[in-house]
Amino acid sequence: MRDSMMATTYANGVNGRGAVGRVLRASTTGFDCGTRGSRIDEAHTFGSFVKVALDDAHTAWAIGLIYAIRIDDDPLARELVMAAGVDNSALLDQRENRMVPVEICVINIGCMVNGTIYHSLPPRPPMSLTEVELCTDDEILRFTDKLDFFRLVLSAREVPSDELLAAALQHASWKRDMDGRNRFLVKCGRQLAGMLSHDLARLAHVLELIRP
Repeated sequence: MRDSMMATTYANGVNGRGAVGRVLRASTTGFDCGTRGSRIDEAHTFGSFVKVALDDAHTAWAIGLIYAIRIDDDPLARELVMAAGVDNSALLDQRENRMVPVEICVINIGCMVNGTIYHSLPPRPPMSLTEVELCTDDEILRFTDKLDFFRLVLSAREVPSDELLAAALQHASWKRDMDGRNRFLVKCGRQLAGMLSHDLARLAHVLELIRP
């Protein structure tokens, strides 16, 4: 049951070109993007691989992972929560036309320049209002062919790093066939064993999270 649910989510949610939102604020380490609440779907999933262009020519991209989705309130939402017998059409209108965007938080784990992938922070942040997209299946496979990005995730303090890395690896594993998925997760486990050998409790936790 667990594997079936994850397979459906990852297959539907990270299946290629999909709009995630537009950049609200950014730095070289990550960025936040916003979208309308009515557009939240499988594309906005914890651990999804996303990309954003760093130039108008789309020759350089930042690659990141979604680590948080925040739905803040607004004045009308507060009123509707306290109201009795709210009409359903009013609730739907609030979700469609709310004053505050849903915010998606992303940590940068790499970049792509002229088609070449690097497991390092991007050279500069994206500009405000640049569209954020899901990475394609091919981009995810190419990016996760090497595992050098593990260190950027595991050392990040502002994110739930263990759970985020595990979710990302599950996303990436479902882009492979069954044999390839098992080989990939074993490879990831060995990489983690070398990196977390000084913290066996943490290692055991992450390994349990990525267990097929």
